[in-house]
Amino acid sequence: MFKEEVSSNEYADFYSNYINLAPQNKSILDSLALSAKDILSFYSDLSDKKLLYRYAEGKWTLKEMLVHIIDTERIFNYRALRFARKDSATLHGFEQDDYVPYSNANNRTLESLLEEYTAVRKATTTLFASFDKDNLKRIGYASNNAISVRAIGFIISGHEIHHLKIAKERYM
Repeated sequence: MFKEEVSSNEYADFYSNYINLAPQNKSILDSLALSAKDILSFYSDLSDKKLLYRYAEGKWTLKEMLVHIIDTERIFNYRALRFARKDSATLHGFEQDDYVPYSNANNRTLESLLEEYTAVRKATTTLFASFDKDNLKRIGYASNNAISVRAIGFIISGHEIHHLKIAKERYM
């Protein structure tokens, strides 16, 4: 499944940035693998000082950003599973800023965060690998917007690329 097959009617406009950031001409699984490689490479060499740095008052640390990426991926996996299985219930959105203060990210080791990230990505990869073409095309509703399962896969990848770009621009 290549990204260009995802049409704009499969996701809300506010996801366009994430869809566009996902690697071009790649399958969902390849896109997830490439973005994971970039995240692991970026985070593996950071000092504790960098990991706890905030570029402005009220902004997340890099540890908090990583937990946000993990939390978001879990939520989107849940959505993908429900929609792929033809669950017709409309799912609520989530407020990312409400999650971070309770994440305990800054008190965790980088190793534990990367272990969790890797485990979640493995779960994402196996979930999306289990979907056939019909599963990937299915549409569900979250936050009162239509979204396809395949769009979710690319959004997960593009979302973390978005945050990696911010990290490189504002934290380094």
